[in-house]
Parts: sequence; structure tokens; C-alpha cells
Amino acid sequence: MKEKLNQLRRDFLDRLAEATSPENLRDLELKYLSRKGELSLILRGLKDVSLEVRKDLGDAANRIKHELQEKFEAVKRELGQAGDPASSADVTLPGEKLPNGHLNPITLVRREIEDLFISLGFTVADGPELESDYYNFTALNIPPFHPARDMQDTFYVGQSGQDSGLVMRTHTSPTQIRVMEKYGAPLRAIIPGRCFRNEATDARHEHTFYQVEGLMIDKDINFANLKSLLEIVGQRLFGPQTKLRMRPKFYPFVEPGNNGEYTCFLCQGQGCRLCKQTGWLEIVGAGLIHPDVLRAGGIDPEKYSGLAFGFGLNRLAMLKYNIGDIRSFNSGDLKFLEQF
Repeated sequence: MKEKLNQLRRDFLDRLAEATSPENLRDLELKYLSRKGELSLILRGLKDVSLEVRKDLGDAANRIKHELQEKFEAVKRELGQAGDPASSADVTLPGEKLPNGHLNPITLVRREIEDLFISLGFTVADGPELESDYYNFTALNIPPFHPARDMQDTFYVGQSGQDSGLVMRTHTSPTQIRVMEKYGAPLRAIIPGRCFRNEATDARHEHTFYQVEGLMIDKDINFANLKSLLEIVGQRLFGPQTKLRMRPKFYPFVEPGNNGEYTCFLCQGQGCRLCKQTGWLEIVGAGLIHPDVLRAGGIDPEKYSGLAFGFGLNRLAMLKYNIGDIRSFNSGDLKFLEQF
């Protein structure tokens, strides 16, 4: 058996000297050093010899095993370095410049909006996209079978119909209730995020879109505060000469409600293709928070009042960057994104 060990050692070292690639080393390792290799077979045969012989052969076998493993690892390192391009690289040469990515225009507008409102003392809040029917509708003064639900044809999750209790949120307004419950009053917050509606998609409508809305709750908040805030926002977004026009509109969660229109930033109110010759761009929906909504958020409407407003981030980005098709935002088209 000792002769077998010596013969195995000679054969292994001869083949190791001839190895020229990692593949040769792998074959050598499997044949001689693996659990089922020739060296392991010899070691397992030691159980059949006497104790004295076993001790002598065991010591010799371990020495040979360690010797072969050390020489194998040394050759493995040499071959690995020879095949590694990094080992011969000139580290003084300048590296290759990697191309920068591009942010989606919705992200650019969202960051601009967040910076604006943070400077006005607002906090940025977030909420779940998979919402309960209660937060998405009922707590916002839209009870079951209210006609306003027809305006937000909804993706229900789970069981079919409204009994499932879970919906993909149709607006960011559910987070209004959540931040009221969490922080109480007084409160200033904006809520940007993704929304979902079962829309027939075209150049101006998409089933997945982005909104940002805000609310301010304190004592004696009134319509004048709302108008003043929206004027500041319009001038910061579209220029200091921007004017605001407010027209009544119904929203279930505010009372009274209005549409905010700003003078067209392209034609300065003179009339053009962008504003359809009216001189005005419909940008924001707003109003004073309905007392029932305040109650749902755990705030006493006899003590506090509030205002709320909402923008469509997709629409703002389309206006700012003159984008003609809302579907471009979610297309994943690099040619589109590389423009920004």
C-alpha cells in the first residue's frame, strides 16, 4: 500500500507539471483529490490493515496528501493569475466613463413639487397603493352606491365586486385620512404617489398615473388661505406673472370645491394650441376639507378646518416638457427617457 501511495504521488506530480489550464486542474482534482478520488480510496483501505501498519501508513498518507494539496493550490494560483486580465492591467490608465441614466420626467416634476412644498413647511407623506374600500371611498365621504364612485371605475382585488374590501387606490386621497389619524392637527402634508383606474387608454388617459395632493389643517383655515397658497404654487411652477382663476366644481371630500386654472405659461394668457385658445390651463382641483372627512380622520371639525388640493403629475410633466402622449411615461422607451 505504501508503494501505491508513492506511485500515486509520482503520477499526480507528473500530471500537475503538464497542466496548462484551469480545466486540466479540475480534471486532476477530481481524479486524485476529490472524495471519490484515488487518494481517498487508498485512505479508506487502511481499515483493513493492522493497527501498527495503519499508524505508519496513515502518517505517510497524510504527509503525501498535504504535499499534493499545497502544490496543487500553488499551480492553481499561478494559472489563475496568468489568465486574469486584471493582473496585467495598467492601473495608471484612466477608466472608462459609464453613461449616466435618465430620470423619468414624472420623477423630475415630483422632485420639483416636493422641494417647493418642503420650503413652505409641508412634510412628504406616503401610503399603500393597495387600499381598503373604507379609506379609498367611505372615509372620503363617498359611501357605497354614491354616484362619484362611477367616476373612478376601480380595480378591486380578491373577490369580484365591492365586497372584496381591497382596491388599487384610485387617488392619493386615502393617505389624507391616514396622516390625520397618525399626526392629528395642526397638519401640513403633501402626498405624491401612483394611482390606478380602469381607463380606456389613449393619448390623454392611462390606467396607471401619478398624483400629488396636499392638505393643511389648523384653526380658522378658510378659502382665502387656499387661494393664496395656490397662487404661490402657480408662480413658483410657471413664473411670477402667473395668475390663478378658480371655478366651482363638485368633489365629495371638499366643500366648497373648485378647479384651479393658471394662465398658460406658453402664451402668457393670449391663447395658443396648448391652452386651446383660452389662455388658461386647468391644473389643480381643490377645496375646503369636508367636515365628514375631518371626522373620519379623528379631527373635530368644530375646532379645526382644512384645505386640500391635488395635481396630476402626468399632466404637469406633459405641459412642462410638451409631451403629446401620456402613454410614453410607462412605455419603457429609452429614446423617450434620454430626452430628459
